[in-house]
Amino acid sequence: MAVATIIGLDIGCTSMRAVEASHGKEGPLLTNYAEVLLPPGAVQSGVIQDPKVVTLAVRQLRAAAPFKTKQVVLGVTNMQAVVREMTVANLPAKDLRASLPFQVRDLLPLPVERSVLDFLPLEEPGRGETIRGLLVAAPKEPILAAVEAVENGGLSVLRVDLASLALLRAAARLDDQVEAIVDVGTQITTVVVHSDGVPLIVRTIPRGGAEITSALATRLGVPLPEAEALKCRIGLWTEHGPEVADTVREAIRPLLNEIRGSFAYLSTAGRHSQVARLVLAGGGGQLPGLTDTLADQLGLQVEQADPLSRLRRTRRTRHDGVNTVPLAATISIGLTLGAA
Repeated sequence: MAVATIIGLDIGCTSMRAVEASHGKEGPLLTNYAEVLLPPGAVQSGVIQDPKVVTLAVRQLRAAAPFKTKQVVLGVTNMQAVVREMTVANLPAKDLRASLPFQVRDLLPLPVERSVLDFLPLEEPGRGETIRGLLVAAPKEPILAAVEAVENGGLSVLRVDLASLALLRAAARLDDQVEAIVDVGTQITTVVVHSDGVPLIVRTIPRGGAEITSALATRLGVPLPEAEALKCRIGLWTEHGPEVADTVREAIRPLLNEIRGSFAYLSTAGRHSQVARLVLAGGGGQLPGLTDTLADQLGLQVEQADPLSRLRRTRRTRHDGVNTVPLAATISIGLTLGAA
């Protein structure tokens, strides 16, 4: 059943972002946005380490923006999450959910009793004996901890959704080209390769912007906040600061190699597909010079995501008093779209 108004909540390593959208006949309407910072260590690689701090941040978030609803779709990021295309027995929805643990037991990195499972059909059920779709699985314990921390802050979690699928929902361009969406976060980079909205690869890489900031701080002998400011101002632009740009280029090379390796796997995994376009999202996607660097090194068309293209807007939309929503909110937007 469609939800009239919903909040998409994305809990990152350095901040918590919430997008509120209402769903009507004219399509989803963006009604509010808010973001609060999280202290270092409260969330590590998508897993909550300090639930009390996260609960406090939820309360601060609610105080920062006049949300109309308390209902939330919560984004989940986990290094052990699985998104895999598979074929299962064509059963009624209730029976299919009950049978999933038995059908996928040998496909998961975790025991099924410690996992949250879902199956998203990619075709109409019809009358065939099987149905093709996406197996979605993630560790149960960190999800339950996240739900509890959010609900202790006064919100009600309607459901959880993988951040990678929300990213796809918000940023994908649906055409005949194989597209990669890359969300560069603080500690994690998410890579989703899809064809016309159907995922081919979903991968979480344990690298992000913090690695670059740390390298800059060490190389230049400056505090982390100053290194972060230099990274955001100069990035890969050699003409604006050769030493900073060289350090950033060296620090980001392992991440670029991981992204390149993901694409190579696509062409050797029996799909014989080749990525034609790359779309950047996440706060790290705004690193100066990253778009041109990826285009040069990967030989692809590279552009930044435009998640707001799927939402209508209202003057009440806010971000620190300004009528704008940053690229880092892409996942939050995708979470609201999944509730339609």
